[in-house]
Amino acid sequence: MDDRVFWIALGLIPGLGSATYRQLLQAFGEPERIYATPRPLLGSLVKSDIAQAIGDGPDEASIRPTLEWLDLPGNHLVTLADPDYPRLLLETPDPPPAFYLKGRRDLLNAPSLAVVGSRNATPQGLRNAESFAHALSDNGYCIVSGLALGIDAAAHQGGLAGRGSTLAVVGTGLDIVYPAKNRSLAHRIAEEGALLSEFPLGTSARAGNFPKRNRLISGLSRGCLVVEAAAQSGSLITARLAAEQGREVFAIPGSIHSPLAKGCHRLIKQGAKLVESAQDILEELGTPSPPPCPGAPAPDIPEFAPLLPHLGDTPVDVDTLAQRSGLTADKVCAMLLHMELEGVVATLPGGLYQRLA
Repeated sequence: MDDRVFWIALGLIPGLGSATYRQLLQAFGEPERIYATPRPLLGSLVKSDIAQAIGDGPDEASIRPTLEWLDLPGNHLVTLADPDYPRLLLETPDPPPAFYLKGRRDLLNAPSLAVVGSRNATPQGLRNAESFAHALSDNGYCIVSGLALGIDAAAHQGGLAGRGSTLAVVGTGLDIVYPAKNRSLAHRIAEEGALLSEFPLGTSARAGNFPKRNRLISGLSRGCLVVEAAAQSGSLITARLAAEQGREVFAIPGSIHSPLAKGCHRLIKQGAKLVESAQDILEELGTPSPPPCPGAPAPDIPEFAPLLPHLGDTPVDVDTLAQRSGLTADKVCAMLLHMELEGVVATLPGGLYQRLA
């Protein structure tokens, strides 16, 4: 059976969050093995209804539409076992075990910067978002935002105008465009950049999805620029997550009389860097090398190379490997999954791993 079936099926189980999904991967290995695990063992990590759903096996009828979507050109399922899973995202506390992508896969590991702000932006805010994004894109950054109205849409347009392009992280399934007013923009991004979602196809716009997707916007990026934000703006959530993830936070100041400057001014008081031009950001983060051309071959270096020196003939567990390598446990698990698929390591009882080649 196509191994994508098992990744997709786990993502469709109600109540199975990304943290528990990763715990299952760490405990039992790739998803196909999770489905082969006896229910009593599953019950030690998940609730009985989830263990029951896994024990019943993948529901082929519910998975078929997703497989048909994945067969269309430009559509992808990216999992923790994939060598081009975004490296920056692996460093965050809650990387999604799998996500869907429509468009350019090479942008996943391109140097990126998040540009976010108010949905009800001022004309000046829209001009700032587009011009900053255009300049940063011209200097090699992929512009990451959330496809919302206002600042997000302007940032995507600026990213598309430069050579770095843009990546939109959305809070719906990738077969749904939200908001509908951005339909033409979404189609252009799919052709020239990329759309990304951790939500299954068919997922509608729900309020709780958007704060969740914000961690991916910041997690994919080296830094986060807030253009305009009211005191209670959702873009401040993205900025907070960026700071928690160790990313640089930038903010454009505005008039002390403007409600849409309150959020940016608060961020600056809290330590965000005040910026007046894209050059201020480039001086802080540096100018990246030119982004790869679409379809360019990836370097012939395996993603799990940093872990190889720490594996030998003696079986070892994930925590020990994390201590030896300095990598996070999630990143070690992702590398081990890839190595297992490549036949480089073997999984032993007790959650131990042994190098084969």
